[in-house]
Amino acid sequence: MRVVIDENSGFCFGVVRAIGEAEAALERVGEVYSLGDIVHNRVEVQRLEERGLRTVKHDDMPTLGGRTLLIRAHGEPPMTYSRAEELGITIIDATCPVVARLQRRVRDAYRRMQEVGGSVVLLGKRGHAEVVGLTGQVGDDVIVVEKEADLDGVDFSRPIYFLSQTTQSIELFRHLGSVIMERTECADKVTLDDTICRRVAGREQHLITFSQSVDVVVFVCGRKSSNGRVLYDVCRRANNNSYNIEEASELCGEWFEGVTSVGICGATSTPRWLMEDVAEAVRRIVPGGSVEE
Repeated sequence: MRVVIDENSGFCFGVVRAIGEAEAALERVGEVYSLGDIVHNRVEVQRLEERGLRTVKHDDMPTLGGRTLLIRAHGEPPMTYSRAEELGITIIDATCPVVARLQRRVRDAYRRMQEVGGSVVLLGKRGHAEVVGLTGQVGDDVIVVEKEADLDGVDFSRPIYFLSQTTQSIELFRHLGSVIMERTECADKVTLDDTICRRVAGREQHLITFSQSVDVVVFVCGRKSSNGRVLYDVCRRANNNSYNIEEASELCGEWFEGVTSVGICGATSTPRWLMEDVAEAVRRIVPGGSVEE
């Protein structure tokens, strides 16, 4: 049996940068605090914890005076930075440049809509760290939508500026954008600003091709990964024999009975070494299997 690891899967640039910042800081100071999981992958977080990374919440910040706090790739609202300064916390800002650029776009969109009595609408997952950081740029005065039904909360008699969380589906953004244009009373006052990261979004079409090229797909990602849920759904639509796991111990031998090829892929929060572990585990389950990269 042939086991293939998808060459385009794994950490995106923003996550690679954040982990690199964390590892460099751990070398310098020995212990670093991450405001939330540095990446939505439990196994990778555990690896970094063994090196001295500590995951904390916003409520823990008053206890971190004099310590080093890492802002992960998802970004944070301005309030977090001002509070850290007040508490004497040293900040390492590992916000993904794509997210930082989107934060500026949200602030600009908000100013424009304030001038004309309009609304900023954001496609995103409520409560997701990136979305919290984006809405917090403007005092949370943003309408967050996850699906078409959520558009019922939008006032279509007013101008609208529609943006997206960086890891959302292009297909969904375009669909909701078309619905907004159909329902608005002033189409010339609607701005559809596709802010989805193409380094992430470009993986969707590739994963369709990859999933259709093998008998079974094993998609590896953390349970908390929003991007993982989106990309796994892409795989599942392309290949019914797709399975989502967090680590190799979750593999089931029944999945591979009578198949000749297995594809291993993952989310932007999935480390390469973990996909390699899963590929080796599949090979052990089906003796004689070869791993291709």
